[in-house]
Amino acid sequence: MSIKSDKWIKKMSTNEGMIKPFVENNIRKDVISYGLSSYGYDIRVSDEYKIFTNINNSVIDPKKFDDKSFINFKGDVCVVPANSFALARSIEYFKIPRNVLTICLGKSTYARCGIIVNVTPFEPEWEGYVTLEISNTTPLPAKIYSNEGLCQVIFFESDEDCNISYKDKSGKYQSQTGITLPKL
Repeated sequence: MSIKSDKWIKKMSTNEGMIKPFVENNIRKDVISYGLSSYGYDIRVSDEYKIFTNINNSVIDPKKFDDKSFINFKGDVCVVPANSFALARSIEYFKIPRNVLTICLGKSTYARCGIIVNVTPFEPEWEGYVTLEISNTTPLPAKIYSNEGLCQVIFFESDEDCNISYKDKSGKYQSQTGITLPKL
């Protein structure tokens, strides 16, 4: 298994549609960086969010998720309340090859502000917009800037195809188009 470089990511995105839209440079001026980097791709957060609230005294249950647990928000800047959580989605649509696994990690700019981004790996042959999990671990409200970088995807290519891909097992988050809530 090997980590893939910017050349490989560019080739796979341009020729195979692995990332759409694909930004082949790392954009940094006056924004939190996004686009192609040396050994990964910095993905952007869209302007759509689900911000958790306890106004309805809901209990978070992954087996029976209550959509009254959050409010929908759309805008250029999302303020995540102190010690709270929001869901968002990527601007980019991913189509992962059968012999590739990715890991997605939060950007240090946000991490240094107490913002933790958790995204599970993109399994072989998974495709869709990424649902991004954003935790504000601080006692203060925190800003998230829409249409700018939020996390970085690192690509690992195996020298052989897996036996069963995410597509083969009809994964429940396959081809997701928006912010996707927990499914059983």
